[in-house]
Amino acid sequence: MEEFALSEEAISALKAASKPGLERLFFDNEGVVVHKWVHYLPIYEQYFSRYQNSPVKMLEIGVNKGGSLNLWREYFGPKATIFGIDVNPHCAHVAAAPNQVRIGSQADPAFLVQVVDEMGAPDIVLDDGSHIGRHQRASFATLFPLLADGGLYVIEDTHTAYWPTIYEGGYRKPGTAIEFVKNIIDDMHGWYHGKPKNIPHSEQVGSLHVFDSIIIIEKRVSQRPGHAKIGASAAPQQ
Repeated sequence: MEEFALSEEAISALKAASKPGLERLFFDNEGVVVHKWVHYLPIYEQYFSRYQNSPVKMLEIGVNKGGSLNLWREYFGPKATIFGIDVNPHCAHVAAAPNQVRIGSQADPAFLVQVVDEMGAPDIVLDDGSHIGRHQRASFATLFPLLADGGLYVIEDTHTAYWPTIYEGGYRKPGTAIEFVKNIIDDMHGWYHGKPKNIPHSEQVGSLHVFDSIIIIEKRVSQRPGHAKIGASAAPQQ
């Protein structure tokens, strides 16, 4: 992990070149520490910008010291509803109002449903929690069906799917976030192979966007595909 840490010089250069929006907010932060891989920032800008200054509802899994929640508040604006969840009880009081934190496990369906009942159907779920595959799958199974139509489900730090020990990962190891997404791709193409689905609710996946270490899943009920031939018929042969 430390081998990827940027030097102070590199951070200064990135700050000087940062664009208005999330990048600028991140590099100008002087409050609670926000820890992000910097290549995520333009990706978030691409997908989240449409929610700025709107009553967007965001649920972030993983709170730490609350810095990320503060960043999202600055970015989305005062109309947003922003909840964080964390298993660590010390996170209960780190959120600056009107952001809110609830304590519980991302692998506990009853807890997740309770949070969504309180905040309303989220437009964005951002999983920056344990990074353990079985926890990520449990969160997705509960929260993706509760996501608002057209909403975004984001899984961060998927490079941990390749790391053993505390992340229970490994190259092509079944059950990791990376292999989970590969199964969704197969399910999206189920029209053509006819095999049983691998992932519950994968019929609600409209699109998948896979970047280095981050995956964005768009919720949109898929329609049966069909093709058509449109245009003038070829002239009859003489």
